[in-house]
Amino acid sequence: MCCGLALAAVLPSVLAATPRTPSRDSDVVEVLRERPLSEQEKAWRTLRAQARAQPDDVRLAVAVSSQAIQWARQDGDPRLLGQAQAALGHWWAQPSPPPDVRLLRATILQSTHDFDAALRDLRALVQLPAAAPVPPAQRVQAWLTLSSVLLVTGQYDEAQRACEALAQVQAPWHAQACGLELRSYRGDADAAERGLGQLATQAPREVAGLIHLMRAELAERQGQGRAAAVLYQTLLMRQADAYTEGAYADFLLDQGRPAEVLTLLKGRERNDALLLRLAEAGAALKDPANGARVSALRARFAAARERGDSVHRREEARFTLRLLQQPAQALKLAQRNWAVQKEPADARILLEAARAAGAVQATQEVRDFMQRWGWRDHRLDGLL
Repeated sequence: MCCGLALAAVLPSVLAATPRTPSRDSDVVEVLRERPLSEQEKAWRTLRAQARAQPDDVRLAVAVSSQAIQWARQDGDPRLLGQAQAALGHWWAQPSPPPDVRLLRATILQSTHDFDAALRDLRALVQLPAAAPVPPAQRVQAWLTLSSVLLVTGQYDEAQRACEALAQVQAPWHAQACGLELRSYRGDADAAERGLGQLATQAPREVAGLIHLMRAELAERQGQGRAAAVLYQTLLMRQADAYTEGAYADFLLDQGRPAEVLTLLKGRERNDALLLRLAEAGAALKDPANGARVSALRARFAAARERGDSVHRREEARFTLRLLQQPAQALKLAQRNWAVQKEPADARILLEAARAAGAVQATQEVRDFMQRWGWRDHRLDGLL
């Protein structure tokens, strides 16, 4: 799984992304804050200031980077990933930085979809000898992140070995969840569903969210809409992060419930992936405000291309097909995306774009991949 993180922050009031030059010194360009800093925000600013004052202090750098990554996952704000990387600036280009720095670097690289670089760091970490000064929690996280990247990129055999390794580093619950999710992609979804259901009744609380998400996504692939809805709603009550919100919004759109998407994601326009869902819901409802959403997305994707940023190529393909109705261009984007990552959503947008463009031959690579691994997804049945 790979959470969708935003590309650029744009306030709802300037969703159209139209440049404006103030005519007087007294003109208000943007209101940056309408409330006092919270205690958490004050502590964060203090920590960042300390890290900037001591850029070679690895303890401070790791603390700043870790916190920024955690918030980026929750909110989908890409600036936080930039802050996480900046905190590690002293070590970022080093071929072999300290293990905790290397793990954070791999996490950031994974989040920005530089999967090859992330895999290099992760493989190096998990190959460190047992005597190396790496805390057990970091070893577990390295294997977890490695298994996630391998799953996203369709490297299932190596992912299986990573799942098994989790048991060897004393992470049995994660090992079971990892193995069952992988099993669901390798032609044994029914057994994976039963296993995850049983695991959910036994696993400790810190693993419960991960298992609920796996079960919700599997229920969707199995065509079990009612079960998926309950699982997503339960999960959102526990952890309302950007990835889960986007996944549930997709479920609601597939169920023909766009009005609920507008309610669910209200105020989340800063996140590009969530703004895309809002725009799709707005289009379905013929919302008069949707022109601003589409204009904002167009501007954000254009800015990403100028930066050479390919994080949201799947979302751009989806935007180009469903909202701009340009299937040929959408197909090109979807094919470039499929070359990098191979999740169900990646297959779906490629198949949709190929059908819309009348290019059936472009679906063969997806068909071959699904046949090789016994991959099944109820949502793709009508596209194959």
